[in-house]
Amino acid sequence: MNVKQISIFTENKPGRIAALCKTLSENNIDLYSISVAEAADFGIIRILVEDAYTAATVLRDADYVCSLTDVISIEVNDEPGALAKIGSVIGDAGINIEYMYSVTNRRIGKAYMIIRVTDNQECIQILQKAGLKVVSQEEMKLAK
Repeated sequence: MNVKQISIFTENKPGRIAALCKTLSENNIDLYSISVAEAADFGIIRILVEDAYTAATVLRDADYVCSLTDVISIEVNDEPGALAKIGSVIGDAGINIEYMYSVTNRRIGKAYMIIRVTDNQECIQILQKAGLKVVSQEEMKLAK
């Protein structure tokens, strides 16, 4: 039950995020989430969209360098302590979180924690065993 994330590698200079978002908009691609990490000369923009394959094709056609990565989306209540539980379950299992960001859906009172770990399947089993809900790309769309 992985979610497909698109990682876009781009120069770290003014206007790059705006240009990326314009390309997506012109192709009627709606973002669920965006995360930006930077280094001195380049940045990595991570996005979640409904159809990652179509979006990646659009971006490649527009000369963006991008890749698809499997990540895990965990539904949590939008309340204090929810993230602590996820961190404890994963940490107690000896699994390292490489990076994490969130998508909040206040309409349904939930948040989705997006995590990247080395072994998605093992992590998904541990999360589900702990009673945490791992959601698919389709379930994220329906909650929108």
